[in-house]
Amino acid sequence: MTTGASSFYFPAPRAQRFCSQCGTQLTQIIPPDDNRLRDACGRCGAIHYQNPRNVVGVLPIWEGKVLLCRRAIEPRYNTWTLPAGFMELGETTAQGAMRETQEEAGAQIELGSLYTIIDVPHAEQVHFYYLARVLSPELYPGPESLEAAFFAVEDIPWSRLAFRTVVTTLEHYIRDRETGVFPIHHYDIEQVSYNTSDQP
Repeated sequence: MTTGASSFYFPAPRAQRFCSQCGTQLTQIIPPDDNRLRDACGRCGAIHYQNPRNVVGVLPIWEGKVLLCRRAIEPRYNTWTLPAGFMELGETTAQGAMRETQEEAGAQIELGSLYTIIDVPHAEQVHFYYLARVLSPELYPGPESLEAAFFAVEDIPWSRLAFRTVVTTLEHYIRDRETGVFPIHHYDIEQVSYNTSDQP
């Protein structure tokens, strides 16, 4: 018996019940020379470490306007975001940021310096945003974006931005534009309780 391909894919959950090496049910222990609980296999001895995920993206500028993408996927469907996504194995943060820009906006860019490094411990993520200069106004958004568009600073849809890391990165950019100096900003995003699920 076969089933059709799923129309929706999502990342595998962080928690797991069974060992990916031998299939035995996992238990939580503090391994020798460690200091916190880990998922461990009592049969083959595998320790299943969980580490933060890196999100990489860009703050792309074309003639003073900011490039934003309107999300075609959850979470935060139909809200605006900077081009960004999870870093892939085998690539640098810069390579990942450029790939995400191409996938989500179809924009040709010249990557600039690293701009914001944002720790999001409650979401088990670290976000990296680079400054970027857009080389052409032509945009070809991919399937993860409903559309891509340029916004003057005064027209940024603040109430419809997807994530707080996007909001704070844009806030830093607007302040730094006044001096023309764009240093690296490294900070934390704390968890805030909402009626809906919290977003980074």
